[in-house]
Amino acid sequence: MAAGCNWDIFCTVVDNYGDIGVTWRLARQLVAEHGLNVRLWVDDLASFQPLCPAINPNLSEQSVDGVTVRRWGSPFPDAAPAAVVIEAFGCELPQNYLAAMAAMQPRPVWVNLEYLSAEDWVEGCHGLPSPHPRLPLTRHFYFPGFSAQTGGLLHESGLTRRRMAFQRDPAAQADFWASLGVKPAPDALRVSLFGYENPAVAELLGAWAAGALPVLCLVPESKLLPQVAAFFGATGLIPGDQRQRGKLILHVLPFLPQPRYDELLWACDLNFVRGEDSLVRALWAARPLVWHIYPQQDDAHRAKLNAFLARYGAGLSPQAATALQDFWHAWNAGKGAGQTWVNYRRHQAEIDSHAGRWVDGLLKNEDMAAHLVQFCQSKIK
Repeated sequence: MAAGCNWDIFCTVVDNYGDIGVTWRLARQLVAEHGLNVRLWVDDLASFQPLCPAINPNLSEQSVDGVTVRRWGSPFPDAAPAAVVIEAFGCELPQNYLAAMAAMQPRPVWVNLEYLSAEDWVEGCHGLPSPHPRLPLTRHFYFPGFSAQTGGLLHESGLTRRRMAFQRDPAAQADFWASLGVKPAPDALRVSLFGYENPAVAELLGAWAAGALPVLCLVPESKLLPQVAAFFGATGLIPGDQRQRGKLILHVLPFLPQPRYDELLWACDLNFVRGEDSLVRALWAARPLVWHIYPQQDDAHRAKLNAFLARYGAGLSPQAATALQDFWHAWNAGKGAGQTWVNYRRHQAEIDSHAGRWVDGLLKNEDMAAHLVQFCQSKIK
């Protein structure tokens, strides 16, 4: 077997879905497209299961889609390290595993997979080495991103072809909606609403209810759901529930496995997303999106949001770019979403076209999995 064919990916589940969503996609793609042997170490299999129903949270080891999934418990087992070790999002490797890495010859390639950012400094930091302070090991920082100077974005083979076939096939879309128990009105704006808790929910739903345009809002199970329920005066909403107020029709969806969530993004006219994994998948959907960025202390996330807006809005007219920025900022600030929605809608046609063109530009960059494989192969001694 060629050097570097065995990979270990470590992931701690943060905020339920984001980190495991990225690492699960990466692990599957490394197996399917690059012929690698991948172990995925996960500390919370119960939260992993909604993304991948085939996961049995009671098993310490199992194989799913060719990936060996291991429970990351304490104490950590004495496992022989792989040739390539991916530490996802600074999750900190177990000490006994680190010691075993240091004892190997040749030593593993160690990569810290960082969070996605559009900030300029990322390009200068991508790939930089960081020697361990005590052990004879070097960790390399790997930054996903939106330019050729970064590590790229996950984009599995055939994704664009499958998306375009789905979006051009009314029968496939009708089957998808029927499987969810939804029958969209032909003239309705179809919106998927996925996000963190947000006080702006009520005013946005109110604007949709009071508007002239019919809006079909699809809400997968998330932390946003209690606030949606409160808008309708309900004590709670569960998958399958439907509510209507004015021009707004709302359907509550179950938490969808990754392939089904992709189809939801493809089928909607506008997608509200949160975190990192759903942002990238919404970009590949070639539909307009609104990103609820993960809030950080001291508003540190705002620089990250503004950097992405500057990159994403390039190519829009000044009026449309302002409407986009104002609406995104209002959504992330938790106030003003209803007011800024009106102006956003005035520029919807231009924003729609822009979403498709922007994806065409992203496709010119190399897929992250392929780029990561090349990067690690170059470090194997």
